[in-house]
Amino acid sequence: MWKDFFYFTKTERQGIIVLVVLILGVFSIPLLFPLFEHPKEVDATEQEKFEKEYNEFIASLKKTEPHRKSADNSFQPFPEKKIKLTVFDPNTADSMTFLSLGLPPWMVKNILHYRRKQGRFRHPEDFRKIYELKEEQYQTLLPYIQITENLQSKDTVQLLTAQSVQRDTIFKYQPGTVINLNLADTTELKKIPGIGSGIARKIVNYRKRLGAFCRIEQLQEIQLKVEKLRPWFSIDAGQIHRINLNKASLERMMYHPYINFYQAKVIVEYRKKKGSINSLKQLSLYEEFTPDDFERLEPYVCCDL
Repeated sequence: MWKDFFYFTKTERQGIIVLVVLILGVFSIPLLFPLFEHPKEVDATEQEKFEKEYNEFIASLKKTEPHRKSADNSFQPFPEKKIKLTVFDPNTADSMTFLSLGLPPWMVKNILHYRRKQGRFRHPEDFRKIYELKEEQYQTLLPYIQITENLQSKDTVQLLTAQSVQRDTIFKYQPGTVINLNLADTTELKKIPGIGSGIARKIVNYRKRLGAFCRIEQLQEIQLKVEKLRPWFSIDAGQIHRINLNKASLERMMYHPYINFYQAKVIVEYRKKKGSINSLKQLSLYEEFTPDDFERLEPYVCCDL
């Protein structure tokens, strides 16, 4: 019985099919409109605005572009380094000097590292040994390389010093020899056993400051062993150069090892306020002087007018 409700004649079935097709067509038409829709014409004002923004964008790119291509179309990220040739010593030149000579930074770093490891260029030809230094670069820099003489002659100086020390030990005085301590020079002093170049210079320099030795014991003041040296020396006190307390300057008095700055200043001030000095006793009231000072100074000062 229910089949009666779904039974259609041939004409009815055709009508239903046509109706379904029409319904589907109505719903699909809006979806097909964009395919046939013509693009809208762009407003002239909007077109001009778009072109203006585009041109401004291109101009900003040109301003921020770091470098432009050169005439030969080769890109140069950095300006060409200017080479300045000047005289230099590879043992003392700094990094800026090497860079100005046209050496690349990595090569400069290697040179400085070599020097920090106590490496030295003793001759201009040694500069050729730098790693990856081109022969053309070396020939260009060679006329400007100047090695200091101290480094060039280091080995020669050491050799001459060694030979000098050897000559000093060749000849020594025999026991019983006596020399004048105030007249002997360094060459003669070095002939005494136990005295080398250093001690001989120390004796002569201290003798110059004193004005001459008046006692052998004064050698203790320069840390020498008097008992070992006493048999070799004699002293002539008449050769002492005295300081005139009435005429000597502050600097001259301070040069003497027995007069300090404060004592020299007292002497100068005394001369200004009280006149000439006749004897050291006139300075005994000043706390800068002690009886021991007067005893040591007595052989080395005079009060001539």
